Amino acid sequence: MQKASTDHQAVAKDIKLLVLDIDGTIAGESNTLNPAVKQAIFAAQARGIQVAIATGRMYGSALRFHQDIGSTLPLMAYQGAWIQDPITQKIHRHWVVSREIAHKLLDYFEQPELRSLLSVHFYINDQLYVRELTRETQIYAERSGVIPIPVGDLRQVLTNEPTKILALCDDTDVIDKLLGNLRRQYTPAELYLTKSVATFFEATNASVNKGTAVRYLAEELLGLQLANVMAIGDNFNDVEMLEYVGLGVAMGNAPTAVQAIAQWVAPSVEEDGVAVAIEKFLL
Repeated sequence: MQKASTDHQAVAKDIKLLVLDIDGTIAGESNTLNPAVKQAIFAAQARGIQVAIATGRMYGSALRFHQDIGSTLPLMAYQGAWIQDPITQKIHRHWVVSREIAHKLLDYFEQPELRSLLSVHFYINDQLYVRELTRETQIYAERSGVIPIPVGDLRQVLTNEPTKILALCDDTDVIDKLLGNLRRQYTPAELYLTKSVATFFEATNASVNKGTAVRYLAEELLGLQLANVMAIGDNFNDVEMLEYVGLGVAMGNAPTAVQAIAQWVAPSVEEDGVAVAIEKFLL
């Protein structure tokens, strides 16, 4: 599917930066990069195109993918709430959720009708704090390669402000309702709310999204324009990034609404869609 007719050669000539999401984009079921995807990324880099990662994952959890693709750029983690250069260790940006809002969200999640349905994650200083180890948390932790810290009452850790707050539930209807209700309670000027997968509700600082993160990396750090940037993603937390860049590509496994805002739709993650998109536009 293609929304805009694009002169591919003109696009390839302009693109200086490629930004990639991790889960559902460069990493599928296997939770690793397939050789075809890796080779395509290396081929783009050999042409002088810089490659960066923008993910909802924790910084520590995303680092191996950043290293895997040989990126020399800052890593955009937590939807861009945390932007850090792994080489110099410099943190370019760390935008947090206020303690007051974190307390209110926790009160909301702990209502009797929701408490038993949700696994609530607080991310503070790149550590994951949970009330207890639920099955969902254990699956998440295994995939992310992080060790969750169970603390009982999460209010104990709110001496520090969270980078991100996540609520997990296997029932996608519960997550959709949660998102709808909280979007009515909080304006976009108060909180950024999104889904990174159908079972993950995410909340970050209002100024945070992958679009603002990519804009910062491209324009402020690299001196590029949006026409110089291509991005590939697969979910609702990628929407702002796909809308911002000169060339936004959605994965074939992306929800229809996400595919609709992209300029091109690649094959799915299991079909190495990123490699196909790189071949088509950049090589």
